[in-house]
Amino acid sequence: PIEPPSPQEHGLDFQRLLDASAYKEMFRQDMIRWGEEKRHTDPGFFCRAAVEGALQPVWVVSDTRRISDVEWFRDAYGDVVQTVRVVATEETRKRRNWVFVTGVDDAESECGLDEGVAFDWVITNDGDKVALGKQLEMLVQSLHRNL
Repeated sequence: PIEPPSPQEHGLDFQRLLDASAYKEMFRQDMIRWGEEKRHTDPGFFCRAAVEGALQPVWVVSDTRRISDVEWFRDAYGDVVQTVRVVATEETRKRRNWVFVTGVDDAESECGLDEGVAFDWVITNDGDKVALGKQLEMLVQSLHRNL
């Protein structure tokens, strides 16, 4: 079996790999490659890992990246699955220090859900805290109604 590259084995700072720093970007393609190999072997690997041991009535599974992920959750949990897409304009993303990297930002791991999924919710996060709060409140209220 393919094992994840251990940050310790490679002398990497695990916490810095979790943020949006240039440090993470140096290793991003290797992490993507490992994830692709794992998904090729077992398409549900990351989805099962995300829900393992979850007992709460509502979970938030963040950062799904592919149609196969969405399909796995819908197959496993049916109509209770709610898909949420968070969007921001390219201008906003650049203000947050995002820089497009060819071969990374145009890969399936980054844009695999840009087409082919009818999201239940689309949340806009362009820096307006009031608007964001209203959108999230509507989502939370809907979840409470469906419990």
